[in-house]
Amino acid sequence: MSDAPITVIVADDQRVIRDGLVTILGALDGIRVAAAAQDGAEAVALAVEHEADVVLMDLHMPGTDGIEATRRLREQLPSTAVVVLTTYTDDDSILAALEAGAIGYLTKNASAADIHRGIAAAAAGHTILDPAAAARVMRAARRQDAGPGPGPGPGPADTLPDGLTGREAQVLALIAQGLSNAEIAAKLYLSRSTVKTHINQIFAKTGSRDRSQAIVYAHRHALTAPER
Repeated sequence: MSDAPITVIVADDQRVIRDGLVTILGALDGIRVAAAAQDGAEAVALAVEHEADVVLMDLHMPGTDGIEATRRLREQLPSTAVVVLTTYTDDDSILAALEAGAIGYLTKNASAADIHRGIAAAAAGHTILDPAAAARVMRAARRQDAGPGPGPGPGPADTLPDGLTGREAQVLALIAQGLSNAEIAAKLYLSRSTVKTHINQIFAKTGSRDRSQAIVYAHRHALTAPER
């Protein structure tokens, strides 16, 4: 495993916040702040220039905002992970960021240790959601589950989107509930390797790059309550 520091770009339109983050991150072990951007377009350009591992991205910036910048990064530099750091925890902002390809979502009241963990997790390809953001995603899912029309949850295979099987829909629903692979395996009486295979199939069929995008997919398609 490489001992090279994680190369980070900081993007925030407020100079005092941007400079503060650069100072905080510069004092953390294993992180190298390569540059700081004042808008999304500059963040993308700097990430490409420095081959950044992670971009710490504000959402609401003038010109190119964080959502559009995240989309562009996923297209131009898919190896770069985006961690959103914002004051906004409304459903639309969270879901839009995850759909655009952000792998992490933190709020600006996060501690330096929280941000450090978020960057390290993102660099390793793991999704990390601030508790407030995770709670919002789950509440949004529950509201959709309670909406009008037929009851939610995976039904017969021929009613599922994108060729998902009934078992894959069950696994996807449990991912959306925040369960780990081990917890899903225990709940469905499957081996961990079988769960991993199902998750790989789910990602391929739904076009999800990671668990955060799979959660958004589950929410959008009302697949958040597994059948018993």
